[in-house]
Amino acid sequence: MTSQTWNASLYDDKHGFVSALGAGVIDLLDARPGERVLDVGCGTGDHVASLRAAGVEVTGVDASADMISRAREKFPDLPVRVADVRDLPFDAEFDAVLSNATLHWVREAPAAASSIARALAPGGRFVAEFGGAGNIATIADGAQTLRKDLGLAPAQSPWFFPTIGVYAAMLEAVGLEVSGAWLFDRPTQLVGEDGLANWLTMFCAHLLVGVPDVDGFLAELATRLRPVLYRDGSWWADYRRIRVTAVKPALRGAAASPA
Repeated sequence: MTSQTWNASLYDDKHGFVSALGAGVIDLLDARPGERVLDVGCGTGDHVASLRAAGVEVTGVDASADMISRAREKFPDLPVRVADVRDLPFDAEFDAVLSNATLHWVREAPAAASSIARALAPGGRFVAEFGGAGNIATIADGAQTLRKDLGLAPAQSPWFFPTIGVYAAMLEAVGLEVSGAWLFDRPTQLVGEDGLANWLTMFCAHLLVGVPDVDGFLAELATRLRPVLYRDGSWWADYRRIRVTAVKPALRGAAASPA
């Protein structure tokens, strides 16, 4: 899993769109009061709080202690904890697992898929959205080109941006039945004139490794990308997302009732 560190306050202050854009995943989940739901990669707790307010028995986990600490500050009564999606401490405990904007950070994706499947009770469902093939290609390619121009080695990507075919096969390999999958472009507005720089600082620390003048690097990258990613007075990240739903088959083998 990536060693990315997170500034939870910057995440809330400048990147609240991450939770806001997860509303579609919440709608797709369609959790009912009393259902047991696990939010994998809960961040600072917004989705956990909204689901609990709707009567859902939800638990949130995140690999970042800073994110969990911030979630507890915002929502003191939330059941949230630090946990690694590759080895979740749950066994057939949840009616549904939800994940938004998290799984592209887990390069050991088969381990994560297996752990999620294990956490689901038979008949439970999995609903997720994360970066898919081609996600932020313009930004990443631009930064890598600038690194090359400055004589720096290529940055090692922490991301996993699969195709639908690759990810669906992975879920099927751990015993889940894929019921829906979409790959779609979603240009995403960044906050403020310095939105691109803030986004890179928050999410792309690997692209800045070894850069002697980070501010200069960010300014030059903004100059290069402005003709492509700046419009209507805002920066727009070239997001491309996968949304997927899957089900863990119910237990079979119970004797059929006689006719």
